[in-house]
Amino acid sequence: MSTLARARCTLGAHPSALDTALAAAVLVCMVAGSFADPHGPEGVTWSLRTPAVLSLVLMAMGAAALAFRRRAPLVVLGVTGCVSVVESITGDPRAPVVMSAVIALYTVAASTDRPTTWRVGLLTMTVLTGAAMLFGPLPWYAQENLAVFAWTGIGASAGDAVRSRRAFVQAIRDRAEKAERTREEEARRRVAEERLRIARDLHDVVAHHIALVNVQAGVASHVMDKRPDQAKEALAHVRDASRSALDELRATVGLLRQTGDPEAPTEPAPGLDRLDELVGTFHHAGLPVEVARADQGTELPAAVDLAAYRIIQEALTNVRKHAGQRAKAEVSVVRVGPNIEVTVLDDGTGDGARDGAAPDSGGHGLLGMRERVTAVRGTLTTGPRYGGGFRVHAILPVRSRTEAAEDPV
Repeated sequence: MSTLARARCTLGAHPSALDTALAAAVLVCMVAGSFADPHGPEGVTWSLRTPAVLSLVLMAMGAAALAFRRRAPLVVLGVTGCVSVVESITGDPRAPVVMSAVIALYTVAASTDRPTTWRVGLLTMTVLTGAAMLFGPLPWYAQENLAVFAWTGIGASAGDAVRSRRAFVQAIRDRAEKAERTREEEARRRVAEERLRIARDLHDVVAHHIALVNVQAGVASHVMDKRPDQAKEALAHVRDASRSALDELRATVGLLRQTGDPEAPTEPAPGLDRLDELVGTFHHAGLPVEVARADQGTELPAAVDLAAYRIIQEALTNVRKHAGQRAKAEVSVVRVGPNIEVTVLDDGTGDGARDGAAPDSGGHGLLGMRERVTAVRGTLTTGPRYGGGFRVHAILPVRSRTEAAEDPV
């Protein structure tokens, strides 16, 4: 860092010292300017004349006031304006006391708003120029009188320009900080949504397959001694369910891999095209499921297809866990206008509790289904059936709202 830059940083950290240095510099300039004789025979000449005592006092007062220009800019402008008016009326030749008023006017313009700058600037120019023209020893058209008007105007304009630049720079900084905060909030929101989606997927996969493993393991343990063939079949279903759970867990967790990690699985997410396979796993677990479909030829968006599959999977898992050993389930998938309706019914005689149905149950099944349906802008209704059992009914849009609005039907 250069010596000049270091000195600038030091003065910037101590504004009072900077104002004192400025006041001293202005005093030196005013005293030096008081030795110039603007009315010599050959124009402006330098002489060794001594300024009047009153002029020296006025110059000292004006310079001293500038040391407080940041604390009370309007008061300092009033003081420097008064001493400048006195010098304009009494000084002959006139000392450049008005220099202190120009600096004070610049400070007011740089630290206030534009309307205040206009009012104070016009008032200062009018008073100083009018006093010099009307009551000064020089003719009203003298160049010194016009110079007072010009320099006060320059001081006000320069201060307003500095204030505008500071406001512009501050506005840019505020916009940059706001944009940074917005990016951080958006990033946090996206992370939260992704974590919620992954949590739903993990819950659906684990709840479904572990329930099947638990049922088949119980069957194998029960018939191991008397019917070993049936026990082997149950264990084979346990192996298949656990393998499926591991595959789906691997696919879900693979989304969390960083760049450079082994390639994540590329198998597509499950959908209604695998409904028969899903129902088959429950058949093997001892849950009779009847399926009725009236959605042939319907192509669903990936998110809607996955949501429909997960809703059926979670609903059937809840039936197997809560509806009792003799419960039966019915699954229907029907296309109704711009929507597809998914319904899962059971005639269970259990206690009617469902995963996530009560706030203190600790489960997340129904909550996860509701979040999936909300994410695709659908609706979900759940509750006990009259006469026993439970009903899960989801209405999912087949197309986006834009596509539905463009449909001529």
